[in-house]
Amino acid sequence: MSNIYEVAKRAGVSTATVSRVLSQPLVVSRATRERVLHTVERLGYTPNATAKNLRLLRTAGLLRDRHSSQDGRDIYYSLDFDRLQHLYDAAGEALRPMLRVRDHAPRQAGNRNAPWRVLFLCTHNSARSQLAEALLRQHGGAGVEVHSAGSEPGRVHPLTFKLLQEWRIDPRPHRSKPVEPFLGQRFDTVITVCDRMREHCPAFPGSPLSIHWSIPDPLAVPDPAAQWDAFRQVSAELSTRINHLLHQAGVA
Repeated sequence: MSNIYEVAKRAGVSTATVSRVLSQPLVVSRATRERVLHTVERLGYTPNATAKNLRLLRTAGLLRDRHSSQDGRDIYYSLDFDRLQHLYDAAGEALRPMLRVRDHAPRQAGNRNAPWRVLFLCTHNSARSQLAEALLRQHGGAGVEVHSAGSEPGRVHPLTFKLLQEWRIDPRPHRSKPVEPFLGQRFDTVITVCDRMREHCPAFPGSPLSIHWSIPDPLAVPDPAAQWDAFRQVSAELSTRINHLLHQAGVA
């Protein structure tokens, strides 16, 4: 394993910054610590080396963390994929110009005979899961069959409709739906987009891939003027995650 300061230097981070960050305690909940230790065990790293690398990733702007809205002691980590792609391209240019990846378009679907079935879940199915459904359907095209639902469905928020109209997506088919009609169906991937739903996600037949995206609730922003900005930020994060998900799944 490379020395942490050598890695920092290649990432453009000063040794003084690394020393300062490493000296700061990283407090996590028991659940978060157990997940980190499980990851450490699978990777074969020591806990101390993992903690140092997590801090280095945060310093380089690659790692984001946010406290769970369900349990404030729990922390969800996520990579900034756009920042990672930028650094990857920059490293390629520095090593050899021809190594730069210029075409980031999603790969075409491989040997998939049926559409990739995806279900987005949140509590009220009013904002985050609705936006995720619309974005994946728009970007995935015919290779994707996507749905969304909630454990306590209410109504689709007006700002959700406003964003859909901006994206030139017909908002009329979008309605808040309960999760129960989907429970007997088979999905390839089930994605929870709120922390509360992650804790109460039902089981689905066929053991689909289960993913959790800890996305902030734009409705938790009390100021109406700031709420629209929150919706835009959520949609931008969802768009980034969905684009990389399509790459990973090999669906265009």
